[in-house]
Formats: sequence, structure tokens, C-alpha cells
Amino acid sequence: MTSSRAAAVVFHGPRLTMARRLAGLRKSDLAAQLGMSATAVAAWESGAKRPAAATVARLALSLRVDPGFFEVGPYDIAAQSVTPHFRSPRSTSQLARHQALAYGQLAVDIAASLEGHVESPPVAVPVVGADPLGGDRPEQAAQAVREAWAMPPGPAGHLIRLLEEHGVLVVFSSPQTARVDAYSFASRPRPVVVLSPLRRDYYRQRLDVAHELGHLVMHSDTDPGGRLAEQQADRFAAELMMPAASITTELPTLMGPEAWQVLARLKEQWGVPVQALLLRARTVGRLSEVSYRNAMSTLTARGWRNAEPGRVALPEQPSMLPRAVEQAGPGELIGQCPAPADLFLAITSRVPLSAEMATDTGQDGAPVASLLDSGRRNQR
Repeated sequence: MTSSRAAAVVFHGPRLTMARRLAGLRKSDLAAQLGMSATAVAAWESGAKRPAAATVARLALSLRVDPGFFEVGPYDIAAQSVTPHFRSPRSTSQLARHQALAYGQLAVDIAASLEGHVESPPVAVPVVGADPLGGDRPEQAAQAVREAWAMPPGPAGHLIRLLEEHGVLVVFSSPQTARVDAYSFASRPRPVVVLSPLRRDYYRQRLDVAHELGHLVMHSDTDPGGRLAEQQADRFAAELMMPAASITTELPTLMGPEAWQVLARLKEQWGVPVQALLLRARTVGRLSEVSYRNAMSTLTARGWRNAEPGRVALPEQPSMLPRAVEQAGPGELIGQCPAPADLFLAITSRVPLSAEMATDTGQDGAPVASLLDSGRRNQR
């Protein structure tokens, strides 16, 4: 365990920001817990002032982290991260968005700390800027990724593994923040995609992953939250997962009993929901608007808008961090990484931790639960 005196010498303000946001606190909230001013907290976080050793001890106790959490690391994760792309930023409070960013930054920090134990793939994500006026840039970007990553024509394989093989960090979010949908952001040393543990649908999860990859490819310098950016990410995902050149002739042109059988087969072949196939059929001109709307009404009547039947029951799982932990041993690594043990285990897990703990955290008017409340601090 790092002493408060040692941590005070190499105290890094952005690490305090990360811990405060993980705890779901505003500067004023933390200041109230300490009996100090929000101005003092702001000064420590900006680096304008450095807290004394006794104050570092109080910060660690209040935020439930080891004092070593505040030490400067090999990467300034905060300075090298951009604002995440959230699906519904207007329905997610700023406090929850800050917490989600901090969680993703902690995942990048953990990945960086494991680099000394297991060699991870270098980042090889094509960057294709989005067209602010629209156009077919999303489709071009998806085709560029398929070419750069040597993806064969036809269905995409294990998508999470494909991202990890090209240096993208993919993790599940904490159960306490499960209501915040999938999000992503560019960061160094590697970009990150954070998936909700509530998404237990293999087919929809793959589209989530492709959507977030679209943001990483096209929107690294785009302000998040815009409708156009979300639409472009959807179009990128559709072309990546169902390239028009490969799937168009397989899609039905008229809806009937045979068409539904064809869609059920294509769902398993391409690993995407029937809803996505219907939308693709409309987009590429195979289905008319009327036929598409009638088909969607049929899905609603069958109760398939939220839960479609499918052969594959389990979603894809990440392996980059879990494999590193399995090879080196979790006990040894937890002791070397400046992260609370429970968050370390959540971030490095192959499967999402129990979603039974999920709350409405992040919705406007709902409380934002601390991710550091367990009190199980990292012993170093």
C-alpha cells in the first residue's frame, strides 16, 4: 500500500478527477465531505496546487481508494482521452457521463499497467473522417475497415475478437452503471469500447460493437451527441455487418411466410437481428416502405421488437484483458495496479458481472451510485 506521504510527492490532479467521478461526486460534493472548499478541490485537480500528505490521506479515505491511485502514471489518460460518444446523451445526466468516462479511462489505465506482463496487439484502426454534409462516407469507412482488416466478403466473424486483434480495448461496464448504453472514445495508448452488461442479446450486441467502431473510425474529432453522428455510426454498422455488395440479392423483396424463413436463416448466417435485416432490405431498395412498415408491425405483434428468437444464446465476450490476467495471475496483478480490486475484476472479466445490481443510474433525476462504495481497496 502506498503511503499518503509518497503519493503526495507525485500527486496527479487528473487522477483525483477520475476517482471523484468514479464515486459519482461533483467537486462541491467532495469538498463537503472533506469540510473544505470546492475551489480547493478544483485547484488540486487542475494541478494549480498540490495537497499535503494529510489531505491525500483524507481524499483516499473519502473516495475509498488507495493513496497510490493519485500517483502519476506512465500515461496521462485524462489528457489523451476525448469525450465519449453516448447513444442518448440527453437522457443521461452529466454526472453519469463523467462517471462513464472515468470508468473507461480506468480500463485504459489497467490495460496499460498489464502491458508489462502480456504483449497486446498494436492499435490499427483506420481513421476516416465523417462527412458533415452526409454523403456515403459511412459506407466508404466500413469498406475501408473491411479492406484494412482483411475481412473476407460475407458475414463478419467474432466481432469483439476482431476489434481486440486490432488494438481496441473492449470491456463490460460495471453493473451499477448498466443503464448507460454502450459507448466508446478514442484514447491513448488504445481506444476503448464499453458495453452494457444488460445487453444479453448476441445479435444486437454485435451491432452495438460495430456502431461504436464506427465512432472510433469516423468521429474521433467530432462533438459527440449529434443525431448525424449517430445515424452515420448506424450506417457504418450496417455496411460493416451486412455489406450491400454481398447481402442485397439474398434479402427478400416481398413479405410472406417464405420471406420470414429467409430472414430467420439470414439472421443466423450474418449474426444480426431480423430488424436490422429488414431495415437493410429497405435501405438497399429490396423492400418498399409499405412492406417494411408492415413487417415491423408483424414483429411488434409477435413481441419480437425487444426479444427476437435466435439460436445463439450468449453474447460475444472480450478476451484481451481476461487472457492477460489468466496468464499472469489476478492476485499478483491486482497488487500492482492502482485500481480498486472490485473494479479491476469487473473490467478484466470475460463476462459481465451480475446485472441484478443494475440501477437506473444516469437517467435524469436518478441518483448516480458510487463505483467505489464497496470499500475493497487495492492493497499494494
